Amino acid sequence: MAPRGRPRAFDRDDALNKALALFWERGYDNTSMADLSAAMALSPPSIYAAFGGKEMLFDEVITHYATHYGASIWGNLDRFKLAREATQHVLIASANAFTRDDTPHGCLVVLAAPQAESNHATVNQTLRGHRRKVTEILKNLYEAGLDRGDIPRGTNIDKMANYYATVQHGMSIQARDGATRDELIAVAEAAMATWPSLISTSPVKA
Repeated sequence: MAPRGRPRAFDRDDALNKALALFWERGYDNTSMADLSAAMALSPPSIYAAFGGKEMLFDEVITHYATHYGASIWGNLDRFKLAREATQHVLIASANAFTRDDTPHGCLVVLAAPQAESNHATVNQTLRGHRRKVTEILKNLYEAGLDRGDIPRGTNIDKMANYYATVQHGMSIQARDGATRDELIAVAEAAMATWPSLISTSPVKA
């Protein structure tokens, strides 16, 4: 006998993909349990039995998203010999990923955040953690660049990581607002054009 509250034929990945699409399109606040139940073809009790409720489902959706959609951007960055090449890849791959025809535009982690912090502290904490991870990955790239020598000692790599993470997050918002792939590529190219000034250790003259 199947566990009570859970259907006999339960495909967890399929259910996660359907929930992911809904959260990605509508955001956390605008996705109700009724919406999830209809999209996932699961009753609310079945969703609670399988995932533990909306917040826990969303947490699993974010992990699923990072694994299946983030790899094209963040996967195997150590294959690049230079930090600049890796950063350029991140921005160009983001432009491609954020404007796919088969998914909502933009990044789920950037766009799905609830509006009311006090009501969804756990959800917002999860999303902040994933967004901070972007900055941490970039900082690790730049630390490796310092060790190799392609980024000069004295460069403020914290500033660089924050800058390029902010650009990448902004590209997500622009994509949701209708920016095309070519427009986002132009943003990426403009951001990369600032690289020489970011790695300069000379004081800026007034």
